[in-house]
Amino acid sequence: KTIMKTKTLREMLCILFITGAVVSCKKKEVVVTPVVQTTNLTVNFSTSESFTFFRFSDSTVFTSNDSATNKWDFGIRQATIIINSHASGPGQAGVIIQNATYADVTTAPASGYAYDTSAAHLAIHNFTSWATYNQQTFSFTPIAGKTFIFKTADGQHYAKMEMLNVSYEAFVGPFPKHIIYRFRYTYQPNGTNSF
Repeated sequence: KTIMKTKTLREMLCILFITGAVVSCKKKEVVVTPVVQTTNLTVNFSTSESFTFFRFSDSTVFTSNDSATNKWDFGIRQATIIINSHASGPGQAGVIIQNATYADVTTAPASGYAYDTSAAHLAIHNFTSWATYNQQTFSFTPIAGKTFIFKTADGQHYAKMEMLNVSYEAFVGPFPKHIIYRFRYTYQPNGTNSF
């Protein structure tokens, strides 16, 4: 009986040890939810004024004081969009404009990003790649089915963005002082390229 009890006790300890080992080996999966946001960004109309800079990770807006840092991902002035790379900043930001609806873009490409290689060769070289301009009403209208995919300035995260509306701030005189860009975006904070 003593031998049987010892054997049974040993078997139970082995089972507990194996069970504990299996449980301890299972890592708790931390689910990081993508940041999904719709925002308005007010930018300068005059090309003699500075760009307004934006960061996807926390929707922070930066002024020209931070233009030489990698804090921001892209900047806008009038109808010009720059990204934080090469000629426009010290970051590693890149961008692709896909002919796809916002909902259909579920993964950021691993390669193929454009960069601001020089002031004359910007990644987003012309607003006509994502909007139309009406010369009678002086209005910009985003083209449906155009989705921006960004690699952020830190080179380690991805975001997708869709322009929803472009309007002028109320003004008196021949030209407005500001343009308001309304856009939505999804930023993936966990470092993967899935949205």
